[in-house]
Amino acid sequence: MKRDLTEGPVMKAVLLFTWPMLLGNLLQQCYNMADTWIVGKALGSQALAAVGSAFTLMTFLTSILIGLCMGAGSLCAIYFGRKEEESVQKRMRAAFLFIGAVSLILQFLSLLSLHGLLWIMRVPAEIYGLMYSYVKIILYGIIFVFLYNYFSCMLRALGNSLVPLIFLGVGTVGNIVLDFLFVMVWHFGVEGAAAATVAAQAFSGIGIMVYSLSKEKMFRGYRLSRKNIFIGGRLCREEPSKKYDFGRNVFHEVVVNSLAASVQQSIMNFGILMVQSLVNSFGTVVMAAFTVGVKIDAFAYMPVQEFGNAFSVFIAQNYGAKKEDRMMQGVKKSVKLVVIFCLIVSFFVYLFAPSLIQIFVESGEKEIIAAGTQYLRTEGRFYWGIGLLFLFYGYYRAVELPIMSVVLTVISLGTRVVLSYLLAPQIGEMMIWYAILIGWILADTVGAIVYCRRRRGQ
Repeated sequence: MKRDLTEGPVMKAVLLFTWPMLLGNLLQQCYNMADTWIVGKALGSQALAAVGSAFTLMTFLTSILIGLCMGAGSLCAIYFGRKEEESVQKRMRAAFLFIGAVSLILQFLSLLSLHGLLWIMRVPAEIYGLMYSYVKIILYGIIFVFLYNYFSCMLRALGNSLVPLIFLGVGTVGNIVLDFLFVMVWHFGVEGAAAATVAAQAFSGIGIMVYSLSKEKMFRGYRLSRKNIFIGGRLCREEPSKKYDFGRNVFHEVVVNSLAASVQQSIMNFGILMVQSLVNSFGTVVMAAFTVGVKIDAFAYMPVQEFGNAFSVFIAQNYGAKKEDRMMQGVKKSVKLVVIFCLIVSFFVYLFAPSLIQIFVESGEKEIIAAGTQYLRTEGRFYWGIGLLFLFYGYYRAVELPIMSVVLTVISLGTRVVLSYLLAPQIGEMMIWYAILIGWILADTVGAIVYCRRRRGQ
């Protein structure tokens, strides 16, 4: 199940490592689409708008945890590339304690301030109750989101991308089945859709944790006992003669790398949340169209997003192993592959945009179909922009320059938010779609300039 990405043909290694991650995200997107279809068909456009807007909020909240896990995973992949197993274990345990604590705090604060969050999002009165009921239940799944993403990122850092796929796949299938039962058969409404999601998250999170602790030797030491506790800066394993120095340097390294990746992820999704808030001000039709369009977007560029995550692990392991030439080969081949793939996807999305929108809404909802088609045909032409950005995010995270990922995200999302809020009220929602494209292209330009300067400086 494990792959050493520092050996063998470059693209073969990356693609073989990518496919389980790609399939896992494909399953997740299939669930998102199934959820959107079930809610849209069974509960109507208002419920669809509420669940779609809630999805944006939850994506922002969970992105904080996912970013922390990704940052810690990149750090562990670097040490794994150096063949320093003890160093990997120290950082894995530090990350578990740190991110676990953040998860509990985030869940508590989110439940406490839920009304305030919905007020910030400017949720229309007609769907406020639906969205509140949905989100209140979904928030209880945050701790399970942490468990799944933590163990997934750690396993991937060790070269194992298959096990996370298995647990995500089973959870996704279960989610769709429960969604169908709770919403379409038993008519539990949006609360049923939320409960189905939390149940699936619980299975995936707890399941992958049990597997990792019982099967993977690198996770030994997580089993707490009187002789294996965190006290005074040290974590002692069961053998009294062996102690792992769990001091400030290790914890500081984990926190810095984790926070940088988390800030990048959360800024990205906070910007999306701000855009969602502005979209909400245009009414239910635009909200529903945006909800469907974003789902199709996510499905369309999902392969390059997961390829970017796999590319990041490849770069991190080879960076740790000091294989610069192999890194360079990976960058060149990955850029070509991503651009070609995105152009092909853009062609099909542009061509079939109306039909794609009608998968999720009734044919009589002509206003929603028109608005959604407009969004997809504007956005879909520039998927190469977000594809390259995923590569830049992964690269800078892997070479211990996570602050650059933050900078690129600020440029991309800052441009999107500023232009949208300044011009959309006068020009209309089309300005929101164009602002997204402009942000992608500016961030790509800066990322390429910094990469070229870094290469010349080596």
